[in-house]
Amino acid sequence: MGEREVDAPDARTRIVRRAALELREGTTVNLGIGMPTLLADYAEGLEGLLLHSENGLLGIGPYPLAGSEDPDLINAGKETVTAVAGASFFDSAESFAMIRGGHIDLAILGGMEVSELGDLANWMVPGKMIKGMGGAMDLVAGARRVVVIMEHLTREREPRVRRECTLPLTGRRVVDRLITELAVFDFSPDGPMTLVELAPGVALEEVQRATEAHFELGVG
Repeated sequence: MGEREVDAPDARTRIVRRAALELREGTTVNLGIGMPTLLADYAEGLEGLLLHSENGLLGIGPYPLAGSEDPDLINAGKETVTAVAGASFFDSAESFAMIRGGHIDLAILGGMEVSELGDLANWMVPGKMIKGMGGAMDLVAGARRVVVIMEHLTREREPRVRRECTLPLTGRRVVDRLITELAVFDFSPDGPMTLVELAPGVALEEVQRATEAHFELGVG
């Protein structure tokens, strides 16, 4: 598509570091499977912040050091994690009751596609066998705010930020903010998709070339 290529590891680092700015003291934040789990390493020092995993852990800590992993302590992506002091453990039914009851302030989820209306597709991975839809549909319906993080383009250099999603939807008009390695977009229930931030060193023209969706400018 003519845009500058960004190495995947570098893109993911840029995305996660920007997403870490969404974490706030005194909030409960669910981290989705994949890239969002990396945010556990950025939560230190934020008083009262509790990271939630849908498999039954409230109080996720940083990733363990090599050799200190506990195989019984995992997140929803089956990665070994640590727990902060005062963490709570419970079954999945209790965890989903927290989500459905509106007790999650923020859900940070990965995405495959996001539309200009804030629709999200993230449970079906093309060409891969999956076990099911997971908890994303509950999270986009129950969390007070939904932030999606994903790379702006596919491996084939096709846009993920589309006019309409082509993959099966997780939810319609559920995304509040989208963060990619190129930009940050906000969505409102009755307004347009708005570009609110460009990543350092990224020009507006680059975002326009890489984005199929229509968006308005909220940034100079």
